[in-house]
Amino acid sequence: MYIQNPYDQYRKQSILTASQNELTLMLYNGCIKFINKTKLAIEEKDFGLAHEYNMRARAIIEEFMSTLNMEVEIAQKLYMIYEYLLRRLQEANLKKDVAILDEVLRHVTKLRDTWEQVMKQGAGK
Repeated sequence: MYIQNPYDQYRKQSILTASQNELTLMLYNGCIKFINKTKLAIEEKDFGLAHEYNMRARAIIEEFMSTLNMEVEIAQKLYMIYEYLLRRLQEANLKKDVAILDEVLRHVTKLRDTWEQVMKQGAGK
């Protein structure tokens, strides 16, 4: 019989019970985590692992893009931002360039922080 790690159980339960807003925040945090892991892997010259982490960050951005309601003006603007971030992640992956990853990290962190503020304002209503 397989006994699941308690941390894994907690994490799975957190995801299953999270609101849409909380899931979005988790995805932003995951993207930030994978960008940081990509940077570390590049610095350690583990380019295979860097590629894997970069692809995970890109998958999160692609998920954001696929869930946008394009009938809303802000969604169209976000789409263009996400598109830019994807291109930069791809470029960073090809060049193994930490400076590009730093740029993407700044943008994703700003998006995450903004989302967090929106959540807090929504909770106060």
